[in-house]
Amino acid sequence: MEVKDLKNEKLKSWLQYWIDLCTPDNVHICDGTPEEYDCICNMMVKTGAFIKLDKPQNSYYARSDKTDVARVESRTFICSEKEEDAGPTNHWKDPAEMKAEFKELFKGVMAGRTLYVIPFSMGPVDSPIAKWGIEITDSPYVVVNMIIMTRVSKTIIERIDSEDHEFVPAVHSVGYPLIGDMADIPWPSAPVDKKYITHFPSTSEIISFGSGYGGNALLGKKCFALRIATNLARKEGWLAEHMLILKLTSPEGKVKYVCAAFPSACGKTNLAMVRPTIPGWKVQTIGDDIAWMKFNEKDGKLHAINPENGFFGVAPGTSMKSNPNAMETINAGNTIFTNVALTEDGGVWWEDSDTKPEFLIDWQRRPWTPGCKDSAGVERKAAHPNSRFTTPAKQCPVIAPEWEDPEGVPVDAILFGGRRKTVVPLVTAARNWEHGVFLGATMSSEMTKATLEGQGQLRFDPFAMLPFCGYNMGDYFQHWLNIGKHPGANLPQIFYVNWFRRGEDGHFLWPGYGDNSRVLKWIFEYCDGKAAKKETEIGFMPADGALDLNGINVSAEDQKALLSVDKEGWKKAMPEFEKHFEKFGSHLPAELRAQLDILEKNVGYEK
Repeated sequence: MEVKDLKNEKLKSWLQYWIDLCTPDNVHICDGTPEEYDCICNMMVKTGAFIKLDKPQNSYYARSDKTDVARVESRTFICSEKEEDAGPTNHWKDPAEMKAEFKELFKGVMAGRTLYVIPFSMGPVDSPIAKWGIEITDSPYVVVNMIIMTRVSKTIIERIDSEDHEFVPAVHSVGYPLIGDMADIPWPSAPVDKKYITHFPSTSEIISFGSGYGGNALLGKKCFALRIATNLARKEGWLAEHMLILKLTSPEGKVKYVCAAFPSACGKTNLAMVRPTIPGWKVQTIGDDIAWMKFNEKDGKLHAINPENGFFGVAPGTSMKSNPNAMETINAGNTIFTNVALTEDGGVWWEDSDTKPEFLIDWQRRPWTPGCKDSAGVERKAAHPNSRFTTPAKQCPVIAPEWEDPEGVPVDAILFGGRRKTVVPLVTAARNWEHGVFLGATMSSEMTKATLEGQGQLRFDPFAMLPFCGYNMGDYFQHWLNIGKHPGANLPQIFYVNWFRRGEDGHFLWPGYGDNSRVLKWIFEYCDGKAAKKETEIGFMPADGALDLNGINVSAEDQKALLSVDKEGWKKAMPEFEKHFEKFGSHLPAELRAQLDILEKNVGYEK
């Protein structure tokens, strides 16, 4: 199929506008077949953009430019008609002014390159919860990653053309035209001050310029699946969330489905694929990063799909100890690695891996040995802290059989959580839906390596959506409250978890990893009304002895710290809660202000 063969005037004119503006040498409409994937990967090996690995099988390695290694939140914009609609947690640009700037930036920007047209589905193609998109890009790296991460198919563009099916239009360029006899480079990108990742809620458009990395360029991921989807979900009465989805099966064969929201690099993938350490319990994976949830009128429950087709995971911290199922998925092959280190035997390595190599080539092409230091005398990492793997979800050894069920899976529990060393207990159950929304709205975590700015600081990250909500977050809180009022709703239970609590000497109070299944077991029992619990100032918590701790060594002192309320710690935190809510002004729902008043009274905080 070629653009000239299209009959849908809306689709054809949109594509032709960008072709005429960007002036590529070639236009290629992708079909997502294995043959196309292999062809583009082989081309990238020949141009030096990819290295073909000896292991895992059929896997490739890319290094980015050192200025293009993560999401750039300071260059990510919501281009709503009014700045107020973007809200205090987003950067805003006037849509008309942004479009005018793009008209100049994109003029001739694909000279010397191929413009790829990627028709893709977020979710199973015919799912009533799924949405379709078309991404235009001049990056072959984006094409092959999108083939893994979404469902790319020529059928989608044919159906858009013939049925006038709705789609999200997405445009991307690395911003590096090849003019005259100019040579290409392995990772083309634009300077940081020319990078733009923009979203236009009124037209559901995405336009990204200058970055070839991750969520900046794979526009089906954070841009579509969250920032644009949250706007669609608000209009249509569903939820688009930064959440894993797992299937939890008891020894008796009873099943519950759990969604969980954690900030990037705080353990979503690990929990989604956790191997329980308690006999007879089983966890299977539906998704590790995004959940789209719509009410199913048959049972009144929110039904969730994973709109993605692969895993785009942070490599450092992933190992046979932390996540053996992720390692088996990666090692099954067909994986793209970005900014990890290369081993002498044709494989890859990153910090926290299971081996201890004596020599590597690091992510910046430099020889690396254990303990080597940079020019400032700081020990040098072999892999970038935000280095990534892109791998097909279907290869996961614990992928649930229903992970592609078009109707989605019924959600029984929603977990919120972050990386907190103090104050926040191991697990707390919300008293009701409003209290659960309050727990989500007041999530806080230490910032991760998945962003360029502010690493290591503590920030409020409501619903793990701080960088991803596509409109005013105060209105997003209200949308969550409205979901709780859906007629006939059979709502999931809401919980708050914290795997990262530490003692005064710095040791972790909770072993984590597979032992997190012990908390999942209590949550399962709580949803059935069978969990032993106690009411506290902040919600319901496991009663003494309610957690299954057989076979692990958690001291009585640590148990007490994990499962008690530090009232003094909460009191000290209340001014930060107040400051957090003040940001939303008149957009803060009254119900959440009331929940904060209840918490302050319960812990004895006086203003």
